[in-house]
Amino acid sequence: MHAQIIVGGHEQNPFSASKLVGKYIEQSNDSSMEDARKVFDSLLERDVFLWNMVIQGYANLGPFGVAVDMYCRMRSSGLSANNYTYPFVLKASGAKKDRKNGRVVHGLLVKSGLYSDLFVGNALVAFYSKCKEVEVSRKVFDDIPHKDIISWNSMISGYTANGYEDEALVLFSTMLRDHRTCFPDHTTLASALRACVQASAIQAGFWIHSCIMKSGMEEDAALSSGLISMYANCGRVSIAREVFVQSRYKSVEVWSAMIRCYGMHGHADEAVQMFSQFLDFGLYPDGVMFLCLLSACNHAGMVEKGCELFRRMDDYGVRKNQKHYACMVDLLGRAGYIEEAIEFIRDMPVQPGRDVYGALLGACKMQNNIELAEEIAERLLVVDPDDAQGYITLANLYEEKGRWEEAARMRKELREKKIRKLTGISSIEVDCIRLEERMSPTLMTGFAIH
Repeated sequence: MHAQIIVGGHEQNPFSASKLVGKYIEQSNDSSMEDARKVFDSLLERDVFLWNMVIQGYANLGPFGVAVDMYCRMRSSGLSANNYTYPFVLKASGAKKDRKNGRVVHGLLVKSGLYSDLFVGNALVAFYSKCKEVEVSRKVFDDIPHKDIISWNSMISGYTANGYEDEALVLFSTMLRDHRTCFPDHTTLASALRACVQASAIQAGFWIHSCIMKSGMEEDAALSSGLISMYANCGRVSIAREVFVQSRYKSVEVWSAMIRCYGMHGHADEAVQMFSQFLDFGLYPDGVMFLCLLSACNHAGMVEKGCELFRRMDDYGVRKNQKHYACMVDLLGRAGYIEEAIEFIRDMPVQPGRDVYGALLGACKMQNNIELAEEIAERLLVVDPDDAQGYITLANLYEEKGRWEEAARMRKELREKKIRKLTGISSIEVDCIRLEERMSPTLMTGFAIH
């Protein structure tokens, strides 16, 4: 069709050109934007609609920086952006975590009077959430006069993605209670489920599961894996298994969620058996599934099986990352094979990162090997100087050995460098209301009662 358009001399026709650019972008692969761009660049005249199509293509497919560059070129050409242009630019800026450009666009929106536009407001909520500025995102959300389901979904998922799971569930409840015109859709429930997983909120999770069943909503891979993960985190292994059995779309994500559920509750044999069943279906595992399997072996002390699974990753062409290597180091270290763990790190084809050194440091603490712990802590602080784990682990080891001055030096250095320790949280649900008590890691009890 493209060839016929050129032969017929219609390549400068704006209607034909816009349809052609749109069709190339719809192909959604790495080469599609190149073809769309060739058509766009060959045009002598371009309207805002065509510019928006190309900017949207780059915002969806990447490179995201090109979307921003195209927006700047459009403005330089004398054309003014409209309420369709800015959401695409904000989406690309959010993907790049480009706070500076996003704030400039925000300022232009206020000056142009487009700030109150629904599409623009939704894009700003998503942008600030991706840049981890949740408070600003919430302020923009509150300023949207007539919110639609995308507004609520953007804010709920923004809270969840940034670790504000309680706020996400409160907002979800507010949406159901005070805004009857917006009914939760698939995206709403999937985001709320992720918040339930992080917060181990069993009551909210039960309600969402009930809502899915009563509404007749199709339970796809995202909802099934979310439900399994939620029940797993709340200790309901049998219910998680029932969700898995009844799931119609058992993707790799769903299988991985169930394997993780078994592993985190000490059922390593069931996790390995499920992996065998997965392979019998002719499916191919990914990195997440192998990480779940290695973690299951780690918790159960199944060193030989863990090493076997780690080797089998190559058979399926699964790329090993720092988390896989760290899990193997932890597996060896917990079993007392410190020398083997050190040799494993030496043979790694990539430079070990904070996860690997952190796992070995934890093993040294468990085996009470203070000499090696000092060496590993120094390497950990080189890789990540702002990580508090090295300082705290060494301080605790020094205190156990009665070396109080060195322990005090570690804690003083931690304060002077203003390195923040992760705050532990214990939570209890009472009549569906979550109560939290924030404690230092040394006092954290590490349990949640529901």
